[in-house]
Amino acid sequence: MTDTILVGIDGSQDSRRAVEYGIAQAKLNNAQLVLAYVIEWSPYSFNTPEENEQRHKRREEEIQTAHKRVLNPLLESCASEELKITGTVRHGQVADALIQIGREHGAGLIVVGRIGQKGVTSLIFGSVVSKLIQLTHIPVTVVP
Repeated sequence: MTDTILVGIDGSQDSRRAVEYGIAQAKLNNAQLVLAYVIEWSPYSFNTPEENEQRHKRREEEIQTAHKRVLNPLLESCASEELKITGTVRHGQVADALIQIGREHGAGLIVVGRIGQKGVTSLIFGSVVSKLIQLTHIPVTVVP
């Protein structure tokens, strides 16, 4: 199947089920697992140099917080799985960032948890899952 499986995580129960599915697939296919947490962040804003400096500092703080609260505990809980499991935290549009991470790692599969529609915004702009399916050439598995 693939040497690398990418799992999108967000700290939810849905993403935990996606990790469990990813682990099972990695074991079946002797693959490595990459867990990716994406902090929603738009590059489209106009700031002064001082605001950009503060924004960069906030980004770094958010990355550290995501590692501490979401990624590292999940990696620790998976340590006994006898698989090569790594993780990354990025800023950006979630679907775009997952696709980029998948390309960088040569992923043959992207696994994500099902995310429910959330209000009018999701109806107008679509969910991360639907964008991911539409934009990538990497097979996507959505775990209920």
